[in-house]
Amino acid sequence: MFDIRPIFLVNGILLAMLGAAMFLPALVDASVGNDDWLIFAGSAMLTLFTGVSFALMTWGHAGNLTVREAFILVVSVWTMLPAFAALPFAFSGFDLSYTDAFFEAMSGLTTTGSTVLTGLDTAPPGILLWRSLLQWLGGLGIIVMAIAILPILQIGGMQLFKVEAFDTTEKVLPSAAQLAGSLISFYAAATALTAMALWMADLTFFDAINHAMTSIATGGFSTRDASIGSFASAQVDWIIIGAMIVGSLPFALYLQALRGRPAQLWRDSQVQVFFGVLLVLVAAMFFYEKTVEIEPGYLNDLRYSAFNVISVMTGTGYTNHDYSLWGPFAVTVFFFLMFIGGCAGSTSCGIKIFRFQVVYQAASVQIRRLIHPNGIFAPRYNNKPIADSVTASVMSFMFLFLLTFGVISILLTLMGLDTVTALSAAGSAIANVGPGLGPIIGPSGNYSSLPDLAKWLLALTMLIGRLEIFTVLVIFTPTFWRG
Repeated sequence: MFDIRPIFLVNGILLAMLGAAMFLPALVDASVGNDDWLIFAGSAMLTLFTGVSFALMTWGHAGNLTVREAFILVVSVWTMLPAFAALPFAFSGFDLSYTDAFFEAMSGLTTTGSTVLTGLDTAPPGILLWRSLLQWLGGLGIIVMAIAILPILQIGGMQLFKVEAFDTTEKVLPSAAQLAGSLISFYAAATALTAMALWMADLTFFDAINHAMTSIATGGFSTRDASIGSFASAQVDWIIIGAMIVGSLPFALYLQALRGRPAQLWRDSQVQVFFGVLLVLVAAMFFYEKTVEIEPGYLNDLRYSAFNVISVMTGTGYTNHDYSLWGPFAVTVFFFLMFIGGCAGSTSCGIKIFRFQVVYQAASVQIRRLIHPNGIFAPRYNNKPIADSVTASVMSFMFLFLLTFGVISILLTLMGLDTVTALSAAGSAIANVGPGLGPIIGPSGNYSSLPDLAKWLLALTMLIGRLEIFTVLVIFTPTFWRG
């Protein structure tokens, strides 16, 4: 039997926090005389009431979570929150259907960045702030989940980071609560510094705050239809490049650096490989741009290549130039880029760098064993042996990731989407990137014209990708409920 009390308690607390957050865009809309403040206030009251009711029903009676209950808790939280976060979208001046509203909310909280909204340049400030807040809160939740929950559940090789986060001899901070507090402080400080830099780069204070939140969260929601390209500012582009990189590195290592061990960040093999891959891809795209002459000037080519490569690879989804117009080579590169992702324990998404390292190590060891059958070889990560359970978990993750991508792509084509749209929409959703390829959902398009059934399927795919595949799929197995 499952004990649902701790599940209701945690959901109640988080819903109450989400309801409280809704008052911020309500205040912003009220300050400019926009009637949407009533929508936000009403949604906040309903969300608060539901959350407080859940919490009070179980307060003081919730026991410890088992592993199976933890799976249900994670999935229920990431389903319940967007269900309520969609309310302001559904009743705002945009007049969205609940399908579109839920899609937008799920895209925000999972930091995917896909959108069904148009006319952002003239949209009420409250709805723009709400989108950014969702991504900022979602990014924070992803970090905490990646450090505190997924290693315990042994999801997709994340157990590799369990010792680094909570082991008594190497833990970052003395307790999980203190760790969470430090993460929130650093996350907020990084956001504030990014906002200040963007404000000094001549963005309005409102634009600076919104883009700082969605940059650090590697989410990609913008206050403009043309995304970052609407600002036409090299300074803004480079600041956001820095923020996207900060959001894509392991946050636990930031805390170690702040506690006097900055070398830990640069010695981490995952970080080294991340920067190595970025440099190679940016250089390759830079030289390619020179052959197609996108815009004159070496600095412009470098800026466009660096910005869009980093944005797609980290899953942010910002654009400062429509890379779908760069030719078939660029489109192909960006399609595969969206699957890579950043580092584990960051706000970034995708497959993650460490999993490619584990696969490479496993393949390398297998090749050496074929050449030297009597030799003893072991795969290593950060100069430590990789357990067989980690390798098996990573291999299973990669298989399920690709299988899920293939199945979703086929289902989307059955719904009438063309091949390019179906493949890029499925890849963008499971990798939580945002924009896809082609004229419909490319960098200059959005998802509003897709069928409702496709939007629900993509929302589910965003959830599956954000929760590292296994967390969602495991609850659909009969064994899970019989155990």
